[in-house]
Amino acid sequence: MEKNEQEKQELFYKFSIFEKQIRELQQQIEAIENGIGELNSLDFGLDELVGNVGKEIYAPLGKGIFVKAKLISEELNVDIGKGNLVKKSIPDTKRLIEEQIGKLEGIKIELENNLEEMGKEINEIINQTQLQENSHKHCHCKEGEECDCGDECECEKGRLIFS
Repeated sequence: MEKNEQEKQELFYKFSIFEKQIRELQQQIEAIENGIGELNSLDFGLDELVGNVGKEIYAPLGKGIFVKAKLISEELNVDIGKGNLVKKSIPDTKRLIEEQIGKLEGIKIELENNLEEMGKEINEIINQTQLQENSHKHCHCKEGEECDCGDECECEKGRLIFS
């Protein structure tokens, strides 16, 4: 197989790996954005409970299923993990939700930075490849050979970068 063809196959392989990683990062970012949206909605819903003790509310039982209930307290049972419930006030629960939103936003920023870095890496590979391909067009010397065109040409610069 020709060296040029092998290099093209390697580039195609690299770009397919990048594409897969970019898709995965985008899916993770989307999941985090959905989580942030749900937490914001929950935070807003908690505001609706304040001052409504003794009133009827619709409490969710599951996805899209609600039951009419009477609010007897503003004290909440909050799952802190592994099915462990802790009693919390609405303001304490709101603070907990805000902390969780902050953590998710931090992770989202990290993922977006990873995505940006990957984009820079891809651009660098593209630029190097184009420079390599264009470095010998004016004088017809080949990669690794001495350039005999006499001027300070791209192939001399390319040799410094790619050798």
